[in-house]
Amino acid sequence: MPSKLAILYTDDLKEYDFGAGHPIRGERYLMFHRFLTENISDEIYQIFGTEKVKDEDLLFICGKEYIDFTRDYYKAANLGLDYDGRFYLFHSADNRPVGKPGKVEEAARLIIGQAKRAVDLVESGEFEKAVSIGGGLHHAKPAFGEGFCLYNDVAYTAKYLMQEYGLKRILILDTDAHAGNGTSEYFYQDPRVMFIDLHQDPRTIYPGTGFANQIGEGAGKGYTVNVPMPVDAGYESYKLVFEEIVQPQAKEFEPQIIVRNGVSDPYLNDQLTQLGLPIKGFRMIGEEVREMAEICHGKEIDLIASGYNEKILPYAWLSLISGLAGIEMEIEVPVLDGYIKDSALDETKKVVREVKANLKP
Repeated sequence: MPSKLAILYTDDLKEYDFGAGHPIRGERYLMFHRFLTENISDEIYQIFGTEKVKDEDLLFICGKEYIDFTRDYYKAANLGLDYDGRFYLFHSADNRPVGKPGKVEEAARLIIGQAKRAVDLVESGEFEKAVSIGGGLHHAKPAFGEGFCLYNDVAYTAKYLMQEYGLKRILILDTDAHAGNGTSEYFYQDPRVMFIDLHQDPRTIYPGTGFANQIGEGAGKGYTVNVPMPVDAGYESYKLVFEEIVQPQAKEFEPQIIVRNGVSDPYLNDQLTQLGLPIKGFRMIGEEVREMAEICHGKEIDLIASGYNEKILPYAWLSLISGLAGIEMEIEVPVLDGYIKDSALDETKKVVREVKANLKP
């Protein structure tokens, strides 16, 4: 019997909503929670709520001026007031709300609170694995928000593990279709964090970073591993990258814990990306991470929020969690995957060779 998963969730996550017409709406979190409770027995998981963090926690990962502006701006936006000030000094255009948003900044504090609680639950030994719904806000930087991300809970998780629990070897695995440029910036020179990032070729997608030759700097050189997946890369491509790069790197690094983020935007019919992963690919990612976590006594924290095809979003998220938890379940997908073969496999093999060559020294 698999050990229970801790799932961090509260209905207040629905406030992480940038307004009608924006790709990030709060309904995704409520929808997934309903889907989870309808499809998996609560013998498998336990849900924990949490509190919004205060400024002292945010100062761990952000500058004060950024926090103050972000709080005031989104509070005004939610009230329908015009508080523009210096928006583009602190955020990119894709973080601009549309119409009337939810209480986005408060929900972002809640997501950091979930990351904190997830760490405490795993490090206390109560749970092997914890999943934070709404997490994985990997584009946010210390003084700049972008890519629908205000505060980087991935970076917070790693920093909190190091500061509060004294961990010295943390593996962050980012499988979001977009490169985790914010997370990368936090740890680019830090050998305590190995950052492995699988994402669509940055020449073809936002944020335009995450090339195979970006491998870290200074003491952190060789601890950043970017794997730019070719357009249309599917199941076989991802399986190959796990076998040839991710698993061997994890074995060599011997992490004390794994932190993973990213969910369904590598899906073959996502609205914002051009990758080729079918639903079964998300279960495979969960299984691969579960296997890797054996190196660190099963300890893993999962941060999940991404994906822009809402028809399949709950199916992909649940597939990944079922692989992670080691539970067998048939997930009937309502739409035809349209998946035939992995047309990008040869291209992926070239990428694997390039990544290995860059890391060889």
